[in-house]
Amino acid sequence: MSFRRLVLTLTFIAIFAMALRISTDTDTWWHLRAGQEIVEGTLPRVDAYSHTRAGAVWLYPSAAWLSQAQLYLVHAWASWAGLNLWVAALVTLAFAFVYASLSRSNLFLRSGVVLLAAASSAVYWAARPYLWSFVFSAVTLWLLEAARAGQVRRLLWLPLVMLIWANSHPGFAVGFILLAIYGAEQAASWWQARGQKDAAARAWRAWGQYLALAAGGMLLAMCINPSGPVMLRYPFDTVEMDVLRGYIQEWQSPNFHETRVWPFAALLGLTVLAMLFAPRRPALYDLLLVSVLGAMSLLAARNIALFALAAPIVLDRNLPNGVLKLEKRLRYRHRPTRAQALLHTTMLVLALAAVAAKASTVLPEAVNTRQFQASLPVGAVEYMKAQLPEGQMFNSYNWGGYLIWALPEYPVFADGRTDLYGDEVLGEWLRIANAEPGWEQALEARDVNLVLLEPGWALSKLLPLAGWQTLYEDKDTLLFGQSE
Repeated sequence: MSFRRLVLTLTFIAIFAMALRISTDTDTWWHLRAGQEIVEGTLPRVDAYSHTRAGAVWLYPSAAWLSQAQLYLVHAWASWAGLNLWVAALVTLAFAFVYASLSRSNLFLRSGVVLLAAASSAVYWAARPYLWSFVFSAVTLWLLEAARAGQVRRLLWLPLVMLIWANSHPGFAVGFILLAIYGAEQAASWWQARGQKDAAARAWRAWGQYLALAAGGMLLAMCINPSGPVMLRYPFDTVEMDVLRGYIQEWQSPNFHETRVWPFAALLGLTVLAMLFAPRRPALYDLLLVSVLGAMSLLAARNIALFALAAPIVLDRNLPNGVLKLEKRLRYRHRPTRAQALLHTTMLVLALAAVAAKASTVLPEAVNTRQFQASLPVGAVEYMKAQLPEGQMFNSYNWGGYLIWALPEYPVFADGRTDLYGDEVLGEWLRIANAEPGWEQALEARDVNLVLLEPGWALSKLLPLAGWQTLYEDKDTLLFGQSE
């Protein structure tokens, strides 16, 4: 094995190993429940999982039915190990497209930049449909890079990408943002040349017709989903929610005091520095990618992953010549000797052994079960299944998805489906959990006489004083029932 091939292989082994983790988060569970219904032949169109929004129109599955069905099938065939491997595979696939988009830097720089980007996006990896937005964003960037390099007909693949994307995750709006950045650069170049004879005609032949076809095709493809054109508005309705930005961590600005955000800070800083010291003035496309996606990342931590896909492309294109010359001095292009080839193979085997060792810590069923028991109300659910206490439930927001999966007999008050609940219900949930004035009347109005919550909430401390009985308790969970 050549040294170049070894470094490339080790790069993607490292990305796969980073992404191989216990990937279930608080929202995975309700995606599994929806996926089960889809596989069994019913696409959820109205809410049947809560008592606060029962019967209300629920649009999300129309934009995610493919990925939700896939999640459920992977879990049904390979349990939690399958989901963990699924996440690692999609992350690796996304960065394969990023790597293929780089052209200027050499072996070590390219691998190093991609590894830093992967580490930056690690805050995003979980067994949820939004991983497909991660992959399709990488594919879109790869196609746009090809178009900028002269293969403009690659733009005609974008409608097909959008057709699958719009049925896999509502993040399809990112595809239009990226195409708009490409279009802005092309329009600026035409504007600069507008005084030249036939400039408009040449621009139309060179890229205008393909851009128009791609944009129109993407718009049409987006409408081909179970709910049709109404889904075009859906992403904007979600991000406008006040509670979403004020309470949900992934929608808040990144906290740079957290070590997991430091790779993003490093990537952002290096990208800006590279553009400042670039051998030539950065292209408008690069400036827009960094400014638009960087701003989105600073506004909401979940967008860090999108920036991590685009930043390596910008960084690669704007690296100072002095940095590139340093690597050219390394001699790794010659054919390896037999001893070197054996050493390379040994290093590869050791890397694969390390991945296998990590897999043994995240794939076994028992390991995943212990993780769930440590973070979810598993004991309380077992109690409720055995004792069947009567009444409507007020539950922890973070546990709502798990309860939808593990305890479907009890509709939830709220869960991670923020698009469904809106500010009204989620604001009500916060007021009750914080025991703000009127909480008793609010619970009574909802006919709630069961409360399943973490001990730290103000409501958990006040319920015993208000005469509620503790039905179940462990160090992380409290289940209350209203006294008759």
